[in-house]
Amino acid sequence: MKKRTIPFMFIQFFLVALLSKSFAATPDLDIKSEVRKIILFQKSYSDLIWETDFDRKEIDWVMTVTIPGENKSATFYWSHGRMLPPEELPNKEKYSPLLYKYEKNVRDPADYTEDEKQRLKEFSSSENRLNGPGTPMFFFDFIYDSYTKATIEPHIKRIKFLGKSTKVHERLVNVLKDVENSIIMTSLYDPAVQSFLKNIESADAFYWREIAGTNRKSFHSLGIAIDILPLKLSGKEIFWGWAQRHNPQGWMLTPLSNRWSPPQNVISIFEANGFIWGGKWAIWDNMHFEYHPELINYNFNF
Repeated sequence: MKKRTIPFMFIQFFLVALLSKSFAATPDLDIKSEVRKIILFQKSYSDLIWETDFDRKEIDWVMTVTIPGENKSATFYWSHGRMLPPEELPNKEKYSPLLYKYEKNVRDPADYTEDEKQRLKEFSSSENRLNGPGTPMFFFDFIYDSYTKATIEPHIKRIKFLGKSTKVHERLVNVLKDVENSIIMTSLYDPAVQSFLKNIESADAFYWREIAGTNRKSFHSLGIAIDILPLKLSGKEIFWGWAQRHNPQGWMLTPLSNRWSPPQNVISIFEANGFIWGGKWAIWDNMHFEYHPELINYNFNF
């Protein structure tokens, strides 16, 4: 199948093809929305070279991604935002879309409905965490070369971040420098950020491991997630899994006032630089920041 480079501003012309009779089998597909998501996803990784086409046989967008200067390419099908290699298309139900809802504001657990509480219990169950749909790592493994510990380690760099030594993927070195500079500048006039900086015990990023309770790789294994642990929690909770140990039925209802949290200005600075904060997840991880510019763009700019 011949592929061609399609600039972002021209990709919308393919709506004509998408609205053709080829889509009779998928009448419920929101074509315009899918195209906007593809444009957004590609812009989130604009340093890569994208070649985009439409596969009428699979009724799906297909993209070849190249890392400039590395002579390294890979092909992915959009698959409603899963970015799957061709051989994984038959298994697409095993994976969750890479674009999902990331809250602009932290939900107050006091507002959860009974149905939401029950869904959270089911979602956080050992069975679901082990066997439920997981994040498709194929695109990330390609751009970060994180197929194995051996392949990624040459890309891991040791840096100082907020005064602490840590190891991150080389793609994040400059991004985190921008985050650090903004936080330090903000601390000059924000007492809460000053206190936050004084209370940092560690800022740990790269660590090759699986997500607790699953058989799936953590984003710490890619060096694109960082945990900022404070010296003192002052009696507050910081991670749902630790809260669950002593409150197995009601951990999700832990009041926000009882959860340790970075200052809002720190969270906003991370988000402005493409990071999501784990404190906004229903299964909350308040020490955790993770680099996903595609999610920031999707939820704040879509």
